[in-house]
Amino acid sequence: MMSDMQSNMPHVLLVDDEQGVLLGASLLLRRAGIEPVSTLQDSREVIPFLEQNPVAMIVLDLFMPHLSGFELLIEIKRHYPDIPVVILTAVQDVKTAVDCMKEGALDYLVKPVEKDRLLATVQQTLEMQSLRRQVHMLKGYLLNDTLKRYDAFADIVTNSQKMRSIFQYMEAISTTREPVLITGETGVGKESIAAAMHALSGRVGAFVPVNVAGLDDMVFSDTLFGHRKGAFTGADQNREGQIAKAEGGTLFLDEIGDLSETSQVKLLRLLQEKKYYPLGADISKHADIYVVAATNRSLKERIVGGHFRQDLYYRLAGHQVHLPPLRERKEDMPLLVSHFLQEASRSVGKEPPTPSPELFTLLSTYRFPGNIRELRAMIFDAVAQHRRGILSLHSFKEHIRITQDKNGDDASSREPMNPDRIILSWPNAARPPTIKEAEEFLLQHALKVGQGNQGLAASILGITRQALNQRLARRKKGGSMAEEETTERV
Repeated sequence: MMSDMQSNMPHVLLVDDEQGVLLGASLLLRRAGIEPVSTLQDSREVIPFLEQNPVAMIVLDLFMPHLSGFELLIEIKRHYPDIPVVILTAVQDVKTAVDCMKEGALDYLVKPVEKDRLLATVQQTLEMQSLRRQVHMLKGYLLNDTLKRYDAFADIVTNSQKMRSIFQYMEAISTTREPVLITGETGVGKESIAAAMHALSGRVGAFVPVNVAGLDDMVFSDTLFGHRKGAFTGADQNREGQIAKAEGGTLFLDEIGDLSETSQVKLLRLLQEKKYYPLGADISKHADIYVVAATNRSLKERIVGGHFRQDLYYRLAGHQVHLPPLRERKEDMPLLVSHFLQEASRSVGKEPPTPSPELFTLLSTYRFPGNIRELRAMIFDAVAQHRRGILSLHSFKEHIRITQDKNGDDASSREPMNPDRIILSWPNAARPPTIKEAEEFLLQHALKVGQGNQGLAASILGITRQALNQRLARRKKGGSMAEEETTERV
């Protein structure tokens, strides 16, 4: 028996009493990137093999000694009805083919089988099985709301239902051989999700991240494919590329939306053919890799603009995972703050400081254009400046002020205000508020959310502390800033 045990992925099992047929078929499938492939010459070993190993499909010879393929087909379908079986035989007999189909065979191929026909049949069967598994798993998640592999997500700090749904989807597609495209804004944690996909895949090779942003075609080719001695000036020895390092594992291509057009062609060929040429080499190498890509850009917009190949997009987006920004998972804020406080304190050798309730109020009003990465940087900066007692809000307020000023007041750092939200919250349903009433309502709301803290209230309103104090002072006198500004314009 020949068996590829490098992965816990379901096997493609070839059963034939002719060793030459097994060798040729297994090499054909492996060269096409289909792994793992196992072979058996003795039909009596098939059922014990199925008891010990996950199997995606079986290619089964019909006429074999000891136990015929037809008898074995009946046994397989009795005990393992979900495993598709393709019959392979040297006899072209319509009645035999019909009998095999009645017993549950998926297809019937006559020897000698054309390589392209065999390969296409296996690929189509695997794709069908993959879709069935995903649908089955997704149904289970929808009905039971469960996760099986908590360990794969151990490094991702979240209590968000949105993220849990994403984890369930990731588990459902984890046995796929198709590439996965991860999208989301800068700093949402795309590499952590890619690492989780690698853990879920069960592949025993390494997780190899490569940031392709800014790489010209020569550097991209050398980085991924490696080179042979003498391939170019300065290539004084052989060097393996990142694909070779990711053999049997996962290649993570970050910032894929910035890949040059020439490099896109090379990546497309790699995904299609599952092979590549190191620079300076005449013989291709097989790429046994699981490809996960990520981008913070809209690839569809890049396609429309003529900067990204549509065929490459569809190759990369066999499955797609979109990560929500931090502002859409505010329920994770306390967990993340606590996590980063612990991490930052360990890095500088301090006891973790205690955050004030006002900190969470302040952070809840901020848009976080840099997402989780920005929150982490804010926490680390605050801990580095901390001396004793409650964690100061000063560095947080300063960071938010600078970000707002840099982006033009608060245009990119706060959620856009919808006037309808003010009107719907207005207690008098008979009419909308006047300008004076709206200003008073907003002041009261900001002070309530900020728990009386005027600095937080000013941040919520998007104005300075001094401007808020002026409005509050006029409020005590019974005036309104809006009225004074109207009078000045008149």
